[in-house]
Amino acid sequence: MGKRIWVERNKDGSWDARSEDGAHIKFGKGKGLFTPGDLMKVALAGCAALSSQFAVERALGEGAGATITVDGTADAKHNAYSDFSEKVEIDASEAGLRKAQVDDLKERVRRHIEKGCTVQHTYERETPVSLAIDIKE
Repeated sequence: MGKRIWVERNKDGSWDARSEDGAHIKFGKGKGLFTPGDLMKVALAGCAALSSQFAVERALGEGAGATITVDGTADAKHNAYSDFSEKVEIDASEAGLRKAQVDDLKERVRRHIEKGCTVQHTYERETPVSLAIDIKE
């Protein structure tokens, strides 16, 4: 098992997600809050960002990064997403890369994401979820 995560409702109707190591995200349904569907996109983009970081920094220097945009097609009939599209944008304009270096960086970033992104691997396969409900009496 991985890191334990839990959510708790706030009096204002928002929710707090917390982890055993102190991480925190506020979410819910309302202005300025990520919905659970948004958090799925954040997870995919964040995984791509962390997976590609080494390749980007190796090519462009320490602290360089990417902007990853994720969108999804909502399937209202099944209350699910039918697919996600992900775009990785890397600003290498000041690096003076030649075409071959740009092509190499694209390929290395793709390989790092495809190899290392657990979220992408999970979304690409059918992933069962077991649900237990405990009610204290």
